[in-house]
Amino acid sequence: MATKVNKIGVLTSGGDAPGMNAAIRAVVRTATYNGLEAFGIMRGFMGMIDDDIVPMPSRSVANIIQRGGTILKTARCKEFYEREGREKAYKNLKKLGIDGLVIIGGDGSFRGADLFSREFDIPCIGLPGTIDKDIAGTDFTIGFDTAVNTAVEAIDKIRDTADAHDRLFIIEVMGRDAGYIALHSGIATGAETVLIPERKTDVEEIVRSLQEKERRKKLVNIIVVAEGEDFGGGNEVAKFIAERMPNADTRVCILGHIQRGGSPSCLDRLIASRMGYSAVESLMIGRHNVMVGILNNRMYYTPLEKAVKAKQKLSDDWLKIIRILAS
Repeated sequence: MATKVNKIGVLTSGGDAPGMNAAIRAVVRTATYNGLEAFGIMRGFMGMIDDDIVPMPSRSVANIIQRGGTILKTARCKEFYEREGREKAYKNLKKLGIDGLVIIGGDGSFRGADLFSREFDIPCIGLPGTIDKDIAGTDFTIGFDTAVNTAVEAIDKIRDTADAHDRLFIIEVMGRDAGYIALHSGIATGAETVLIPERKTDVEEIVRSLQEKERRKKLVNIIVVAEGEDFGGGNEVAKFIAERMPNADTRVCILGHIQRGGSPSCLDRLIASRMGYSAVESLMIGRHNVMVGILNNRMYYTPLEKAVKAKQKLSDDWLKIIRILAS
């Protein structure tokens, strides 16, 4: 028989992602609709330890669905790695009567939530909030669509300058461990090649390809590089190419944290709203310690212990598409 949940805490943890506010709103409004109390936990797990927890009535989430970032703030919390810190967090939750948690974040956040729920009697639900789209068990993560569209818009503008000057532009996007932003933005902007952490970078092959295109008088080229690719990132790739092709007019542009911010796209608002609603519904029916995802447009629930171990696998078809379309 499902344990009745009366008070739900919601927090955002790890890197911020556009759409987190939409998810917070959905959790609070769904809880309120069902007669439950909602509480916002500030600065992720740190707020649990510091007892920085505030009631969140329905009106507290008015006018936030369109805002980037997170109104609950986010932070890394080393204290939560220790049993003493987690026990302190638990006591603060119990003091307020909070008997369910919704954690919006990435695999690191889920790892902490899974451990916490195993040690104490607080059921947890994870919502995948990360621009990297590197979590298995969901077709979408909150923030990815906005981030990749920010990258696409920037690369399109850079291409205008590349075309005006016959330049080679190497554009570095976010993705320390996963290449999805690079891959999707590269295909969408007609990049010559995309360098990602999941594949070893063959810079000699890149140079040969650029030299062949130079012979065909194709002087405008875009290379999209994920920051975590194994050669060292955009600047290192540019340095190598400049040494081998000194006549090429080469420029580097690192997009950086611009990809994290901004108003969330329609898709991110929709999936965040669906996931937030499903998180509360899950707690109410006793479906605990799972990550809420969307697969084939249907809600999908992955146990937290599996969600922290599995990574979204990248298909070789994507790289084949780039090679063919950029030829």
